[in-house]
Amino acid sequence: VQLVESGGGLVQAGGSLRLSCAVSLRTFSAYGVAWFRQAPGKEREFVATISYSAGRTYYADSVKGRFTISRDYGKSAFDLQMNNLAPEDTAVYYCTVRFRSGTYSYQSLVAYDSWGQGTQVTVSS
Repeated sequence: VQLVESGGGLVQAGGSLRLSCAVSLRTFSAYGVAWFRQAPGKEREFVATISYSAGRTYYADSVKGRFTISRDYGKSAFDLQMNNLAPEDTAVYYCTVRFRSGTYSYQSLVAYDSWGQGTQVTVSS
């Protein structure tokens, strides 16, 4: 399966961006989908996840209340709405999917099966 992110760009602090992740499968079903990000010189970190069937969402503390993850069954896609962006949100954002439950936490990179190529988000102060 292939994932393609879009919607990144340059925005001023306090602004908003909406990232989208398109999945190559016409009929797409997963255990969960998520967004991670990686800032220069830092490890890739968890941002948000949503369980695909039940729609339960979980967020990193740093984005809670500002970011919203959602899924679009009709388009085999899922989005990340980012509001009130801050310079520390600057990173490459990756979408990813998880096809089955397992022992790994939803915050763990190894829990996921396929990754997009990433989209750059830059927030200026």
